[in-house]
Amino acid sequence: MFGLWQWAGVSGVSIAFPSATETLAALWEMIIDGSLLKAYGQTAGPLIVGVALTAVGGVFAGVVMGLSPKAEWLGLPVFIILQASPSVAIIPLITFIYGIGFAAKVFAVVLLSAPVVVLNTYRGIAHTPRSLIEMSNAFLASRWQRIWKVVIPAGSGLIFAGLRLGVAQGFTGAVLAELIITPTGIGDLITYNRSVANYPAMFAVILSIIIVASVSVTMLQRLEKRLFRPEMRAL
Repeated sequence: MFGLWQWAGVSGVSIAFPSATETLAALWEMIIDGSLLKAYGQTAGPLIVGVALTAVGGVFAGVVMGLSPKAEWLGLPVFIILQASPSVAIIPLITFIYGIGFAAKVFAVVLLSAPVVVLNTYRGIAHTPRSLIEMSNAFLASRWQRIWKVVIPAGSGLIFAGLRLGVAQGFTGAVLAELIITPTGIGDLITYNRSVANYPAMFAVILSIIIVASVSVTMLQRLEKRLFRPEMRAL
C-alpha cells in the first residue's frame, strides 16, 4: 500500500495528492514543532468526555434493552433511526442548542458513537445462549449473579466490538465538529492546510487520525482479552 501511495503521488495523479514520503515528512515536521500535539490536546478533551459518556451510558442502555422487553420496545427504534440518520447533516443543528463551545463538540461525539455502542451491546445481551441461562438457573444463581457472571461475559464480544466502533465514530464526530461547528484542534489543522494548499500537511493530519484511532481500537481489544478470558465469551 505504501508503494502504491508513493507511485500515485509522484506520477502526478493530482496536484492535491502528495506522495507518501512528502506526507511522512510533513507529519514529522508537525510532531517536531509541536503543532500536531497541540491540536490533539484541543481535540482530546471533548473526544474523551464524549467517548466516556457513551461507553458508560451506551453499555448501560444496551444492557437494559437486552434484559427488558419494554426498554427494547421503547429504545430500539430510536437508536436504529439515529444510526441510519445522516449525522453530518444533524451536527450543524447542534449549534442552535449548544452553541459552538465544548458541550457542542461532546454532543457531536456522543451523537455519532452512541448508536453503535448501544445496538451492539443490546445484541450481545439479547442473544446470550439459552444453555448458559439454564445452567445459571440450575446453580440457583440470583438475577444479579446471572447478569454479571453469565450474561455480560457472554455478550462481551459484541459489547467491545461496539466500543471499538464507538471510538472510531467518536473520532469522526470530534473532527466533524471541528470542521463544521468551530475550527479548532485537528479539524482546524486540516482546514488551514487545505486553505493554503499545503496538501502534504493536510494528508499528514488525516494519517495521524487513522494511526491514533487504530491504536485506541487495538488497546480496547487487548483490554477485552484481559477482562474476559476466551472461555467466558460466547462469541
